Amino acid sequence: MNKLYPSAAAALEGIISDGITLAVGGFGLCGIPEALIAALRDSGKTGFTVISNNAGIDGFGLGMLLVTRQIKKMISSYVGENREFERQFLANELELEFTPQGTLAEKLRAGGAGIPAFFTKTGYGTVVAEGKETRQFPGVDGALEWYVMERALRADVALVKAWKADTAGNLIYRKTARNFNPMIAAAGTLCVAEAEIVVETGELDPDQIHTPGIYVKRLVHNPSPEKRIEQRTLRVRRE
Repeated sequence: MNKLYPSAAAALEGIISDGITLAVGGFGLCGIPEALIAALRDSGKTGFTVISNNAGIDGFGLGMLLVTRQIKKMISSYVGENREFERQFLANELELEFTPQGTLAEKLRAGGAGIPAFFTKTGYGTVVAEGKETRQFPGVDGALEWYVMERALRADVALVKAWKADTAGNLIYRKTARNFNPMIAAAGTLCVAEAEIVVETGELDPDQIHTPGIYVKRLVHNPSPEKRIEQRTLRVRRE
């Protein structure tokens, strides 16, 4: 089955509506689905709940959707690098469900695996645990320790970025750009992927595939993403 669409806008056609929950891959600006985010902005739809490690930077990545006020709520683990994110949150213009990074990854993984909830020690005794069920379990040494129950995350639509894909939607990520993308691909009811390289079905080594095509419903080719660097740090050359 050929899942390739002619453009990002075409790949999102008919599946984006006001108020839906989106899960978007990436870590900072690394491995973000740039073309799909831009098409999301151009859709004009609003009221999104967005699950993502963070919200890009001002004016790029998910930061574009903050500028256009299309995001109602963020479920994130990091809010730095984006002044507009900070401003909207402090002004009570943006809802935020703050989640420890490892917990966020596991909530997405559990959602994709069909696990409704799990217990973790992370966040116990902090505001993260407020309103959540807590329970004691034996720790490593057998002594009882407190754990917090975290519910899995699912999204109506997942948007991910791959390095290479085949037309059946099998995905390969490149190095650290893999980050949250595999968990998010599995946690979406409908997953749309963008890839820099698209080959015919059968050309990928099955042992190298990170996300099987069964999770991916639509695919768009983006051969030249911008790939901005969030913070460029250069070593001082010493003669």
